[in-house]
Amino acid sequence: MKKHARYNPRIRITASAYHRNGICGTPFQVVIFKDPEEEGDKIAILFDEKSHCAVLDIAKLAAGDIAFGSNSYRGDHYEAALRHALQA
Repeated sequence: MKKHARYNPRIRITASAYHRNGICGTPFQVVIFKDPEEEGDKIAILFDEKSHCAVLDIAKLAAGDIAFGSNSYRGDHYEAALRHALQA
């Protein structure tokens, strides 16, 4: 797997679950993880297709914050490490 410039192998997955997304939706993986370089727990939604990864802060989600720029993290910074950790 090609490493991204910010690939962080120290990301620690605390929970993950596969969702088949009904009978005709695109399946996805939900991952809760910790990044030692960031505060708080994060949640990622990973679809099978490369570059389809969304990352949000869980505490901000619980407070109702879903705004771009406030609770948005670059999926491309986490995707490679998350996919690698899920395969381990």
